[in-house]
Amino acid sequence: MTILTLISWISLGLAFLSAIVIAVDELRRPQEMWIMNIVWPVTALYFSIFAVWAYFRIGTGMTKRAMQGMSQDQMQQHKKEQEEQARRNPAWHQTAVSDSHCGAGCTLGDIIAEFSIFGLGLTLFSERIFAEYAGDLLLAWLLGIVFQYFTIKPMRNLSPAQGLLAAVKADTLSILTFEIGLFAWMAITYFILFPHPHLKPNQPAYWFMMQIGMVLGFFTSYPMNRVLVKIGWKEAMG
Repeated sequence: MTILTLISWISLGLAFLSAIVIAVDELRRPQEMWIMNIVWPVTALYFSIFAVWAYFRIGTGMTKRAMQGMSQDQMQQHKKEQEEQARRNPAWHQTAVSDSHCGAGCTLGDIIAEFSIFGLGLTLFSERIFAEYAGDLLLAWLLGIVFQYFTIKPMRNLSPAQGLLAAVKADTLSILTFEIGLFAWMAITYFILFPHPHLKPNQPAYWFMMQIGMVLGFFTSYPMNRVLVKIGWKEAMG
C-alpha cells in the first residue's frame, strides 16, 4: 500500500465516520427543514470533521427541538429579521449553509456520474474526464435544484411551479461556480498529477482527490452564494 493510498483511506474513513456521527445525532434531533437531514451528512463526505464542527455549532440550532419554544408569530418575525439582516450583510455561516445545498447536490451527482461513466467506459473527445465533466454538471445541477426546491418552496410558501422556478434561479449560478473549483482540480489531477496512468473511481486516491476538489468548489462558489443571498434569490439559513 502506497502512502497516498493510506492517506486516502484515512481521509475517506474520517469522512464516512463524520457523516455517521451527524446522521445519528439527526435521528435524535431532526432538522426543522427535512432536506437538511441529508445536506449535513453529505457535506461531511468531503468536509469530514470540519462538517461535524459546523453541524454542532450551526446545525443543532436549526433542529425542530430548537424551534419548539417559538410561536408561529415569533418564527415569522425571526425569519423576517434574518432575511433583512442577510440582505444587508449575510453572516459567514448563513452563506456557508446556503453554499452547502449546491455542494450536496454536486457531491451526490458526482458520485453517481463518476461510477456510471467508469462502469460504462464512456468518453467524450476521446477523454474520460470530459465525459465526467458533462455527467457531473448535469446531475449536480438537477440534484442541486431538488435540494434548493425543498428549501425555498416551504420557506416562501410557493406553488410547485413557483418553487421550481425559484430553485433554478437560486442554484444554477451557484452550481456553475462550484464546478469551476472542482473541475479545475479534476483537470490538474487528470492531466498533471496522474497523467499515466489516470486515477480511476475504483481507487481510494481518486475519491481523496475528489474530496479536495469538492472543498475547492465550495470556496469558489462561496462569493456567488453570498451575492445570491443578498439579492434574495437564495434563503439565508443558519
